[in-house]
Amino acid sequence: MEAAKKHFFTDIGVMLGRSMRHVFRSMDTIITVTIMPIAFMLLFVYVFGGAIQAGTDNYVNYLLPGILLMAIASGVAYTSYRLFTDVQRGILERFQTMPISRSSLLWGHVLTSLASNAISLVVIIIAALIMGFRSSAGVLPWLAVAGILALFTLALTWVAAIAGLSAKTVDGASAFSYPIIFLPFISSAFVPTESMPTVVRAFAEHQPVTSIVNAIRSLLAGQPAGNDIWLALAWCIGILLLAYLFAMRAFKKRV
Repeated sequence: MEAAKKHFFTDIGVMLGRSMRHVFRSMDTIITVTIMPIAFMLLFVYVFGGAIQAGTDNYVNYLLPGILLMAIASGVAYTSYRLFTDVQRGILERFQTMPISRSSLLWGHVLTSLASNAISLVVIIIAALIMGFRSSAGVLPWLAVAGILALFTLALTWVAAIAGLSAKTVDGASAFSYPIIFLPFISSAFVPTESMPTVVRAFAEHQPVTSIVNAIRSLLAGQPAGNDIWLALAWCIGILLLAYLFAMRAFKKRV
């Protein structure tokens, strides 16, 4: 049993290294994922920020959590694309003929998504600091924020895995991310939900992005997150477990 576990983790490490090499050989993916959220942040802070009533003098502080979630949603689309490419090129079948763990290729893509998105988020936070973002949070709240972002990344990555394994075309493999990228616009990411029409507000307050954004915003401000942090964790873990089950089901059909 111990040998099998060691073999499994070794295989995942090899596949993680393979996927990360692909990422670093095409840095345009990380650059694209990073530049778009920063561009949105610049647009909303310096163009729309003066007209948006967010109840704060430092709009970049209010905006940053939603921008981070948008970056993750954009980044996982590349995971779906890379997994789809491996399937179409027959890489998946080729690896199945080798003495390696069957799911190691899939886990390699998932962990690569976690690592590459972490790089993008760090760059975005640095850009926000240059734009005036400030946080009074201590080490523990920052660790809590990192944990929520990691869970959110894993949850969306497993959703991306379903698309990458099931899609018939390359466009279909990445199209799943469009609605996810759009979700922050109908949430508390850019404006308080109180300013929205009744129907839109009802949707905004009961979708995962609002709870996650509110929890991260409170933690970064050094304030109690209240029920938002539990709702955020429930959404992330629930999506993660459900997506994992469907992704593994799609993977088994492929192999």
